[in-house]
Amino acid sequence: MTISTGVPAPTHHTPLALARGFLTGGVVGTSLAALVVGGITANAPLFTTGLVLPVVYGLLYFLAGRPRRAREAAVVPRTALATIEGLKAIGGESSDIPVRFDLTVVPDDGPAFRVEATQDINLVDLGDYRPRDVVVVQYPADRPWRLRIVRRPTPEWEERAASARLDAVPEAAKVAAPPEGCAFGFILLLGLLAGAAAVVLLFRSDLFDRDDTAEPPSAIKPSVSTTSSTTVVSSASGTVALGPGQSFLDKGELERAVGSLTRGEDSRQALTVVVQERLLSVVFAPTGAQVPGLDLKGLPYDRFPALVTEAGTTLGVRSPRSWQIVTDRLAGPVVIRVVVTGPEGTASLEADGQGKVVRRLPAR
Repeated sequence: MTISTGVPAPTHHTPLALARGFLTGGVVGTSLAALVVGGITANAPLFTTGLVLPVVYGLLYFLAGRPRRAREAAVVPRTALATIEGLKAIGGESSDIPVRFDLTVVPDDGPAFRVEATQDINLVDLGDYRPRDVVVVQYPADRPWRLRIVRRPTPEWEERAASARLDAVPEAAKVAAPPEGCAFGFILLLGLLAGAAAVVLLFRSDLFDRDDTAEPPSAIKPSVSTTSSTTVVSSASGTVALGPGQSFLDKGELERAVGSLTRGEDSRQALTVVVQERLLSVVFAPTGAQVPGLDLKGLPYDRFPALVTEAGTTLGVRSPRSWQIVTDRLAGPVVIRVVVTGPEGTASLEADGQGKVVRRLPAR
């Protein structure tokens, strides 16, 4: 037996749906790759992009779907009688447990059909639902698989349900949500791989041929260039690379580097500051943006060497091979994170804006 329920054909294979799936996969792949590559290469702008990209895409996706959701909400649901062919509790530990109902629905203006629907039912009310009972249901005309049992119907529908006797229809008349399909999943995976590959290819030189002392690309003209360090400053970020035999733990070295990036601008704010042995990276806050920023001249640089020493001697890493300091205030107050890595594993500690240690994570 076949029925016509007015349900539209599956839309998962339309060009628009496939394009949306490819774009979603691309955003996920790009974001994950940006986080990994940005962390490995200490590229703060790339790492920040990996954090921000899915948030922006999610917001745009939500806004783009508002007209559709508004249209669906404006559709008046159909009301009909249904017979409970079977029911089964499928889990739950609270007073409301999900119950899967197998129902025969008999609309007043259309053919009967079978449908499965899951709904939370209070344990106290569970005894009110038994096989062959007649209940009142509501569902969108174009999506009958989103059916819900009306717990408190109007007196008219309650009287009709009490006196009705409905015949069951065969399983062949069952309706269900259209499946996603293999094509949609394949396109989603293809987008994910394409996004990840694009990031890896763009930053392959940083990944496989990293050299902290290398000269900056010829396309970028350094604002300051000496034999001992290289400074590159743009409106969005700045970096300082020291020459061999130097370290940002040397007295006064970090303050001089920060001064070369700010160029005497006391009011310039930053989103993140990343310090390694011979590389300083700063991501500046956009001009006029209402975001919490770091006062570059107010950070406790004199405490940085002591923090690195403490992380490398008291947290189980006896022979540190590398260290990194990341400073930001994305969640409110200033947080200084020191990470050291050695044969024993990775250890870290966190300090506040004055350089006082507030948290320690031993090597693991």
